[in-house]
Amino acid sequence: MSFSIMPIHQAVILAILQGFTEFLPISSSAHLALAPWLLGWQDQGLTFDIALHFGTLLAVLVYFFRDLVQLTFAGFGITAGTDPELRQNGSLFWMLVAGTFPVGIAGLLLKHAAETTFRTPWVIGAMLIAVGLLMGYAERVARLHKRVAHVSWFDALAIGGAQALAVVPGTSRSGITITAGLLRGLDRESAARFSFLLSTPAIAAAALDAFYDLHKAGGIPPGQFGVFLTGMATSAITGAICIALFLRFLRTRTLRFFVVYRIVFGILILALAFFRR
Repeated sequence: MSFSIMPIHQAVILAILQGFTEFLPISSSAHLALAPWLLGWQDQGLTFDIALHFGTLLAVLVYFFRDLVQLTFAGFGITAGTDPELRQNGSLFWMLVAGTFPVGIAGLLLKHAAETTFRTPWVIGAMLIAVGLLMGYAERVARLHKRVAHVSWFDALAIGGAQALAVVPGTSRSGITITAGLLRGLDRESAARFSFLLSTPAIAAAALDAFYDLHKAGGIPPGQFGVFLTGMATSAITGAICIALFLRFLRTRTLRFFVVYRIVFGILILALAFFRR
């Protein structure tokens, strides 16, 4: 893993980008990988990317703190919290645990490819388009009759299996899991809420693994701790704002804007990759 020396303004811009794109269904990995390529910056390296992911992990932990406490206690048979939907689904904690296994296995098997082979404009552009089309299909056929209280074991495993695709840049963890949630009948807000809760252990594991690798490599380069910390703090703040705005958006709006965005962005990336060879 590498951590490129960068000016503070570049770190802030990338952190804001990460904070919003992690929770919107448009692929944070695509934007982080392509921003330096499009802007002519030196690639910031995967270690800094993971630092930004740690910031968005803080965002989801803070925003869903009460939900996470309630469902964790419920998983061990202890009544806590006041959310009526979580009270109706006492197995949700264990569903989230089970739903995390597929992405954990995919991460172990495909970690090297995700950091090298898959991290190209061709793969990213293709995945942006493919998942965008699948999301558009889900929007058309979704029944939207389930809330989080109605999530079943099969729903959790299906959405967790879809999350495994998120190791491929351009997929979008939230995009593929929200799409899977829609196909399983969840309404848009509930699909996003379950997606964000499901992302917590996966993002945490990826961040801890990256920090372990960084520690083995000698830690943060001298003089870059401030950049590292600024990136995490900025992505945490923007991530929390994005979660709140996106959930409110989905109460009354569809995902069609994001479908179009993904397809147009994917085509643009493929075109640029072709002409800039």
